[in-house]
Amino acid sequence: MFKPGWGAFTLFSVLYMQAQQLDWDKLNSNTVLSLMAIQQTEQQRLYGSSIIQIGDYNNAELSLNARTNIAIQQLGDFNTLYFINSFTDKETKTAVTAQGNNNIIDITGSNSVSDGMQVNIKGDNKTIFMRNY
Repeated sequence: MFKPGWGAFTLFSVLYMQAQQLDWDKLNSNTVLSLMAIQQTEQQRLYGSSIIQIGDYNNAELSLNARTNIAIQQLGDFNTLYFINSFTDKETKTAVTAQGNNNIIDITGSNSVSDGMQVNIKGDNKTIFMRNY
């Protein structure tokens, strides 16, 4: 049975374990992103989906089916993600990364083409509309 507080303890343990493998003297923006990717992969293995948002006023609105496994990273300010695939029962694995400010990603639906999809946005003021039917 899940008890309140256990998830945070497990998450902390995962973060702590991965952090011990990092040479803190070589910490920079690239190593931080790599560490986050490793942690996010571990979180997905344990929990199914994960969201990391670093910055101000980021928004992620998700309507998922029970078989969706999604990894989201929003790094910057005013980023927005809309992801809707609740109208299908297909298994979906997706990763979305937005690095910058004021980016909008709107993804609706999932199919065999979009399964395993990785969306990476780097820059400011970008908009992506994706429909998978």
